[in-house]
Amino acid sequence: MSKNEYAELIRDEDRDFFERELTSFIPDKIFDAHCHLWHPDHQEMDIPDVPRIAGAQEYRSRMEALGPGRRIAELFIPWPAEKSRLANEWTAKEVRTDPASRGLFFVKSDDDPEWVRQEVRRLGLHGLKCYHLTANVTPTWEADIPDYLPEPLVRVADEEGWVITLHMVKSRAVADPKNSHWIRHYCETYPNMKLILAHSARGFQPAHNLEGLPKLTGLNNLYFDCSANCEPIAHQAILRIIGHEKMLFGTDCPVCFYRGRSLGAADTFLWLYGDTPVWGEKHTQVKPVLSGLENLRSLKWACWSERLGDRAVEDIFWNNAAGLLGIE
Repeated sequence: MSKNEYAELIRDEDRDFFERELTSFIPDKIFDAHCHLWHPDHQEMDIPDVPRIAGAQEYRSRMEALGPGRRIAELFIPWPAEKSRLANEWTAKEVRTDPASRGLFFVKSDDDPEWVRQEVRRLGLHGLKCYHLTANVTPTWEADIPDYLPEPLVRVADEEGWVITLHMVKSRAVADPKNSHWIRHYCETYPNMKLILAHSARGFQPAHNLEGLPKLTGLNNLYFDCSANCEPIAHQAILRIIGHEKMLFGTDCPVCFYRGRSLGAADTFLWLYGDTPVWGEKHTQVKPVLSGLENLRSLKWACWSERLGDRAVEDIFWNNAAGLLGIE
C-alpha cells in the first residue's frame, strides 16, 4: 500500500476520532481474530477503497488506522472465494510471515471431511471457516447451521483440536431456537473443538443477544469475536452473560475500512455506509469515520459499562486469543 493510498484511506476525522476516543483504551498488543485476505486470482474484489490484493503486508499497513504503533498479530481467514483451494494455499503462505499469526481453512458444505483434515494439516492451518453461501438451500440467509457446517466437519475439528469461526445466519441470529440448539449440540458433543461466533454472535440487533445468550452459558469451548458490530450492548451482553474471558477482538477486514456503522433497528439491523444519504441532519453535517473505529468505540463503551480493568481489556485484545490458539 503506497503512502498516497494510505493518506486517502485515513482522513482527519478518523485521526481526531482515534485520539479523542481510543488512544487511551487500546492496549500495546492487538490480536485480530477475524480478518480476511484475498487475491484477484481467487476472487475479484470490486469494492470502493479496497485493494485488489490484500495479503499480510497490505493488511498490516492498513491496520495503522485502527491501532497505530501497536504490535499486531492475526487469525487470517480466506475471503469466501470462488477458487477456495487457491485461497487456502495463499492464506497459509501469508500466515507464515509472523510466528504469532494463525490461519483458517475455508470449507464448503460438500467438502469431504478426510480431505479437509489432510489439507489443514498439510497447510499448517489451525481450523475452519464456513459460510452460508455454500449451503444448498434457498435463501441461504435462513439456512440451518448444519446446512453450511455439517456435523462430520465438526467431528474432524474435535479430533484435531481446531477452532471454527461461525457467522451464523437466520433473521434473529442467536435468539433463533435452531441456532442455539446446534451451537449447544456441537459444543457439548465435540468439547475439543473451539467454536467462535463471529460479530458478537451476529448480534447486530443487541436484543437477540439478550434473548439468546442465556441459553448458551456453561459451554467451555464457546468464544466470540466482536468484529464489525458497532452496538455496545451486543458486546456487553457477552461480557455479562458469558464472561470477558470468551471475548476476542476482531476487525472483519475489509469491513472495518468501510465508512459508517451497523445500527440495530426494530427486530433487525441495517448498515449506514459513507454514501448512504443520512449524514446531513438539520444544522450539522456528519463526517462518517471508518466502521472499525466505531466498532472499537462500541467495545470501549461495553468494557466501561461492565467496569472491566486494564487486565481484562488486555485479555480481550490479546491474551484470550493467545490462550485459545497456542501463541507464546
